[in-house]
Amino acid sequence: ISSVDSRRPCSFTSGTMGKRKTKRRSKSVLKATSYFKRFQVKFARRRIGKTDYYARQRLILQDKNKYNSPKYRFSVRFTNRDVICQVIYATIAGDVTICAAYSHELPKYGMKAGLTNYAAAYATGLLCARRLLTKYDLAETYEGNSENLGQEYHVEADGDKRPFKCYLDVGLVKTSTGAKVFAALKGAVDGGLDIPHNDKRYAGYDLQDKSLDSDTLERYIKGGVVAEYAEEMQEEEPEKFQEHFRKYLSEDFDPTELEDNMEGVLEAIREDPEHTKKERVKPKDAKSWKPVRLTYDERKAAVKLKLEAIVAGAEEEDDEDED
Repeated sequence: ISSVDSRRPCSFTSGTMGKRKTKRRSKSVLKATSYFKRFQVKFARRRIGKTDYYARQRLILQDKNKYNSPKYRFSVRFTNRDVICQVIYATIAGDVTICAAYSHELPKYGMKAGLTNYAAAYATGLLCARRLLTKYDLAETYEGNSENLGQEYHVEADGDKRPFKCYLDVGLVKTSTGAKVFAALKGAVDGGLDIPHNDKRYAGYDLQDKSLDSDTLERYIKGGVVAEYAEEMQEEEPEKFQEHFRKYLSEDFDPTELEDNMEGVLEAIREDPEHTKKERVKPKDAKSWKPVRLTYDERKAAVKLKLEAIVAGAEEEDDEDED
């Protein structure tokens, strides 16, 4: 006799045998098709084409055995009217700029026009380097190269303090031979910064002979090519010369004598590279677009005037109707 209660059906005789349990449907919103795609949106500055993250990653990543030591980079950027040289290091919160120099500061040192050419790029790099070394009391230890500017120069350690080391950051500029970005590099190196480089991209480097013509490079640095071009144009096409070099002429800065003037500019930069802050003075006739807040009495008087004007207008209409 079976011990199983006949009144209670066995599990193997149950009606649910062989059926799968239905999964509970999620109460959350259904996933859109984009949820299942593998496409990953790029960074904002990559989408607008401003940052090369492949290069940036290699410029900011520091060796682990150097712990929290910042990795400095010498950033060079060009606009239509300016050359910008900055020494920057990266943090998680964002990049920090410790020194900057701009070519629109060069008129202070005697270079009044042509602020985006090869000579201006060199002078801006030199200004940034001397300003940075002055900030960290390294200017006297590492004076850089002030003679034979066309020669290749590398900073060597002197004394207890090592030279300030940073890496060139060119951004999205094409690094072709003779590019102006390397003029800024040459200025920074001659100014006393330790930037790993070679002479293959300087103006005057012969790719076939694999040698640097120091005279050609020095002529570019001092603006000799601009002076020669100005002299030729002045002789052959005087009208075009007046139009092409009108900025030089309006500033009373002769482009044909640029090579001679650049020597004084570079000396002036070395004598006083520090930036002088201008005191911000509020203009006398400051514009304000916000209406002045009236006092209670002034608002009350204004309402009274409005009411008087309404009453006067109503009386004039009544007089016209009577006539």
